[in-house]
Amino acid sequence: MKFKSSIKPYRAAAGGWGSLEATTRFVLDSKQTLKNIRHLMRVNKSKGFDCPGCAWGDDNSSTFSFCENGAKAVSWEATRKAVGPDFFAAHSVSALRRQSDYFLEYQGRLTHPMRYDRQHDHYVPISWDDAFAIISRHIHEMAHPDQLELYTSGRASNEASFLYQLFGRMVGTNNFPDCSNMCHEASGTGLKQSIGVGKGTVRLQDFELADAIFVFGQNPGTNHPRMLHSLRHAADRGAHIVAFNTLRERGLERFANPQNPLELLTPLSGTISETYLQPNLGGDMAAVRGMAKALLETHRQRLTIGETGLFDQVFIDQHTDGVDAWLTMVDATRWPQIEQQSGLSETQIRYVAAIYQRSKRVICTWAMGITQHKHSVATVREIVNLQLLFGQLGKPGAGLCPVRGHSNVQGNRTMGIDEKPSTALLDSLSDHFHFTPPRGHGHNTVQAIEAMLRDEVKVLITLGGNLAAAAPDTERTADAISRCHLTVHISTKLNRSHLITTQEDTLILPTLGRTDQDIQASGSQFITVEDSFSMVHASEGVGQPLSPEQRSEIAIVAGIAQATLGNNHVDWLALAADYGLIRDYIAATLPGFNDFNQRCAEPGGFWLGNAAAEYHFHTPTGKARFSSAPLPVSVVPKGDDPAPFTLQTLRSHDQYNTTIYGLDDRYRGVYGQREVLFMHPEDIAGLGLEDGDRVDIETLWHDGILRKITGFRLVGYDIPPGNLAAYYPETNPLVPLSSYGDETFTPTSKSIPVRITPSAEQSESRIA
Repeated sequence: MKFKSSIKPYRAAAGGWGSLEATTRFVLDSKQTLKNIRHLMRVNKSKGFDCPGCAWGDDNSSTFSFCENGAKAVSWEATRKAVGPDFFAAHSVSALRRQSDYFLEYQGRLTHPMRYDRQHDHYVPISWDDAFAIISRHIHEMAHPDQLELYTSGRASNEASFLYQLFGRMVGTNNFPDCSNMCHEASGTGLKQSIGVGKGTVRLQDFELADAIFVFGQNPGTNHPRMLHSLRHAADRGAHIVAFNTLRERGLERFANPQNPLELLTPLSGTISETYLQPNLGGDMAAVRGMAKALLETHRQRLTIGETGLFDQVFIDQHTDGVDAWLTMVDATRWPQIEQQSGLSETQIRYVAAIYQRSKRVICTWAMGITQHKHSVATVREIVNLQLLFGQLGKPGAGLCPVRGHSNVQGNRTMGIDEKPSTALLDSLSDHFHFTPPRGHGHNTVQAIEAMLRDEVKVLITLGGNLAAAAPDTERTADAISRCHLTVHISTKLNRSHLITTQEDTLILPTLGRTDQDIQASGSQFITVEDSFSMVHASEGVGQPLSPEQRSEIAIVAGIAQATLGNNHVDWLALAADYGLIRDYIAATLPGFNDFNQRCAEPGGFWLGNAAAEYHFHTPTGKARFSSAPLPVSVVPKGDDPAPFTLQTLRSHDQYNTTIYGLDDRYRGVYGQREVLFMHPEDIAGLGLEDGDRVDIETLWHDGILRKITGFRLVGYDIPPGNLAAYYPETNPLVPLSSYGDETFTPTSKSIPVRITPSAEQSESRIA
């Protein structure tokens, strides 16, 4: 496939006509236009299906409850294009490895279970029963249960996730690496330490009441566009929106509502961020520390002259501990250090601190710009500290809001997809199902890859996702996967992971998507998901499956479990025939899900609740806990040499996670290409280069492994000097497996120390 590449700055607002045009193009490209238009009318609606994209909440009031990227996700999944036995007969695996990630997924939906034939280098059809028998045999041949790794994607339903973790624990392992390990692990860890609950405390309606919304390290215009509606409504009614984001992103600047005819057809749009600050990568903790320092000074000045202080002392005294130690740390942190790490001036920080001070109700939101650094847990806790200081928790219009990525990544964890399960969960499973679950911690994603590299893993099963592309250190990850005896990929579309074959068996099992009707023995089924606001929604597909050989995730997990374990404790096939039975098990074993089946009928879903929002803090002291961590010595992980640049990986606008919908990034003005490097114009000139020149990017790390990618085109961009950005998964080869967050093992994909050199391909023509 050839694409015309260019760089053309995008002048329009986010949303608007550009969004409508892109949505229309993707719907038409699906080859079933009318069906997908009907599908889109059922997205995020009662008696419809939950968007397979992001985890932003549903407002249940809009005529159209989808965004541009949601429409791409739906059209991408609900395509008429098929990848079946004929396709695999025509394409060897070696040939497919030479294709792009975009090419692989663009071919269409997987339709038949396939097994890799090493002798002929092709995938060949296999029956479901034979596939399950192979999986069972390999599991029974393991020396011990921890030779099994069970990876989970954030798109898996609550029901599939519950069944998956139950199967794994009945086999005897807690090895549940998942996509959350690579994105929001720091949110859950930091929030649990601070307030005892690893989830956000706000609900969607709180955005309608907030006086100020502080947005840290996220780009909603691309990653969760429906959030722009909430931010725009808040800004229109006078709320202060303050953005901290290293790159200048159009979606955080201005937004035209595609559902407003006037804004759709004219240049009219609304401002999103009243104030936009661009900190250094990893500098957000220092910025928040600076805000606290400025507010502490004002608080003391007021007390000195006999006025009431700024802080919510009643809340602090009744519901928190550790404030004195933290304020001592704030006092000890000097402004030069804050300015150097944050990349912001004292004046800028004091300005936004004043906005915070005069706002009675404040929401702080964040995403992976916060969570993919070495000191991410400390940064999350610093944000919590600021909110606790003013009692900005548990009241309407105020609280903490980590914005999750994939549509059910939070629900997966709620269902027990956790390598560090709680004693309460294991006790509940043991009591109800009458077996002895393993008690030790299992592997997260990085630990699983490390174990594979040590030849300690025999079987890898992936419930969705694209581990080979999503994980760091791409070449080492591929080597790790290839060392397994069996890999099983439960997938909707062909992806890079399927092309990493093992010495023995590699299976692709085609599954239904979120948009597909799911008919089982007891009739039409629905599944449930949990969004970023702890709302649980029913989701029921509406499209006819492309092939009778496609099975639901639940049916596939149940088939594997039945073949491996039999019916000693659970009638797996009965659960696959009636998902309501799974929900009965969930209701009996997990808190908050009483009357689960009945509550699924509630319009808009039901709220699981949040103990911390009600001032019940499940911490060792029973109170919310201030963190007194010092600022990091360096915001960039240490490599072999001082790094002249820090690189972050990010998505393009035609992308969701590792799925590449197209080669354009409209809001950043990049078209027909992905191997680009965003750099400040002064840095480009400082290297003696120009826009459009090609460069090589090399990681500076201390393990002696060469990590280098070549031929990336320079794009001058509004980003602070010394900071760089480029797309993943193309830049995942640069992320060392051994560079991860404190307490989380989350790869430091937003703070990679690199050097930039002119490429050998420099003589090629510059960008048009």
